[in-house]
Amino acid sequence: MTASSFPIKAVIFDWAGTMIDFGCMAPVEALISVFAREGLVLTDAEARADMGKAKLDHLRAILAKPEMAARWQAARGHLPDEGDVQALYARLEPAMQAAAAASATLIPGVVETVKALRQLGIRIGSGTGYTREMMAPILPLAAAQGYAPEVVICAGETPSGRPAPLMTWAALIALDAWPARHCIKVDDAPVGIVEGREAGCWTVGLAGSGNGMGLSHADYRGLPEAQRQARCEASAQVLRDAGADYVIEDVSQLMPVVHAIAGRLAKEKPQG
Repeated sequence: MTASSFPIKAVIFDWAGTMIDFGCMAPVEALISVFAREGLVLTDAEARADMGKAKLDHLRAILAKPEMAARWQAARGHLPDEGDVQALYARLEPAMQAAAAASATLIPGVVETVKALRQLGIRIGSGTGYTREMMAPILPLAAAQGYAPEVVICAGETPSGRPAPLMTWAALIALDAWPARHCIKVDDAPVGIVEGREAGCWTVGLAGSGNGMGLSHADYRGLPEAQRQARCEASAQVLRDAGADYVIEDVSQLMPVVHAIAGRLAKEKPQG
């Protein structure tokens, strides 16, 4: 099978927890620090619960939780409102830029996987819950390590963010990649899996490198094997529940899945 005839036309990758920042640590660090400056405790679990959404929507989701709303009211004398969301976001954006730039190391296997995809003629796009400003320091750092997707769609650049499919569609349009069922969305967060499914793509969840595991690469590799497998399976189940067609540990394991999907597509009867 030649590259031009390969059934998969494009792969759309998430960023943090998928291609950079093993464990999706930067957003958690930034969120916790911003709430701490307000005199409020935000737990790791609370910061991770809505990961993958645009950061403005992420803040809204955090403040909408009854526990955080009660803490906010106790500290501020009123329930959080949109003005509070906007004020927090103004502080979060520079905190995210700093944290993301410090966590822009590629996840092991990214360069090799992207090279293998391109050898098959597969286009490479990406989408993220980060804004263009948050991505500004990340893109050159990733490129210097060998990863530069053809397309980057950022939060706020489509009318709706995840779980809406619009960012994935925007990437596919920019790549001229169609039909969507011949494309793959790869993400570590359930909301990104839903995005991919709504877009009509195959979806691949990452259970080990992303938000569901929530550990740095060193801490992840340092877990006892049985504990790592158990935690990985728990993370995988959340992604399956979101509708992932396949779940793997990290992007280094993607190519067998790409070939499996290609094989399934090759067996389809031509339409028209």
